[in-house]
Amino acid sequence: TWDAGRGKIKVGQLESCAIKADGTLWSWGYNKQGVLGLNEACPGSGCYYSSPTQVGTDTSWQHVLGGHNTVNAIKTDGTLWVWGDASYGQLGLNDTASRSSPTQIPGTTWAWASGANENMMATKTDGTMWVWGNSRHGGLGLNQAHATKISSPTQIPGTTWALKEFSTIDRAAMTALKTDGTAWVWGENEDGQLGLNTAVSHSSPVQI
Repeated sequence: TWDAGRGKIKVGQLESCAIKADGTLWSWGYNKQGVLGLNEACPGSGCYYSSPTQVGTDTSWQHVLGGHNTVNAIKTDGTLWVWGDASYGQLGLNDTASRSSPTQIPGTTWAWASGANENMMATKTDGTMWVWGNSRHGGLGLNQAHATKISSPTQIPGTTWALKEFSTIDRAAMTALKTDGTAWVWGENEDGQLGLNTAVSHSSPVQI
């Protein structure tokens, strides 16, 4: 029985992952750079899986999301696990080495995580928000120069970020809500996608 709750399925460009009601995690599709989490990376004979295949044996998976060729998943104990492509440091493991099996990011208070093509963002239960990966067009919101790479979770200022109300757009624009109902955006804005009535990109969170 597949779990129908929010954050229980991750659909990528060529791969998918989903959690069953019993807490097991399953993946299928193209295993590029080990994104299926099956301890096997392409090239090789096992690059494609046309049926759901279980990732490990754990029964404590709670949420699974991710970005392009990357997956992040949270267990019921509040730990955050990542795998797949890390060429921009987007796995948050302080390097650029891809992983073909779930690998833990330090900490036990992670609440939610999401990803884009080249970066990830996550919240902790204390209301803090953390980002890592490629800061293309300021997409990490850390007031950094274009295309700065951060390979470890780095905090965006503030402790009132809504735990599950944020999203990554493509690879360079972010949106998030705070607990007071305000909406904040940052990153690439050349087409006005940040909703600020301008076409100027922003490397720090700006309120709508």
